[in-house]
Amino acid sequence: MGEAVMARPVADTAGDAGSGFADFVASRGDALWRSAWLLTGDSQLAEDLVQTALAKAWPKWGRVDVFEAYVRRILFTTYASWWRRRWNGELPFADLPEHPTYDVDPTTRGDLAAALAALPRGQRAVIVLRYFEDLTERQAAEVLGCSVGTVKSQTARALAALRSSSHLSLPEEER
Repeated sequence: MGEAVMARPVADTAGDAGSGFADFVASRGDALWRSAWLLTGDSQLAEDLVQTALAKAWPKWGRVDVFEAYVRRILFTTYASWWRRRWNGELPFADLPEHPTYDVDPTTRGDLAAALAALPRGQRAVIVLRYFEDLTERQAAEVLGCSVGTVKSQTARALAALRSSSHLSLPEEER
């Protein structure tokens, strides 16, 4: 996961609650960052999104039954609010190479990121929730605050777009 989220320990302002929250961030931070990266397509924006979601969720630590689900809901609603308004955050000067921490063909990763980035944001969110987070249609609808029918239609449109995406098509010699 990005260094900014994992490198800084959470201040222990609430005794054991702070260390429990720090343990949660240490154990689930990478998974949260991966979801955020799939949504944003940018590692720094993904870090910002995870940090924002964790900051919003911190006051409810210890009072929410399924805290990770609560954080994920905040992550997706924050992402949705960011694309509803024009982003005026920091812009990088140059692209630095990304080094995956697991064995993945870098060209495949880039192709997938480009194909996801070409989708409208709502379709991208549905694809990430359904196929990368492995949520049901009902769970995805709850996270996004929409109907199950909307999730189904957005999923169908997104899959059709991905099937025809030039980013994911095989070269002529491999067909």
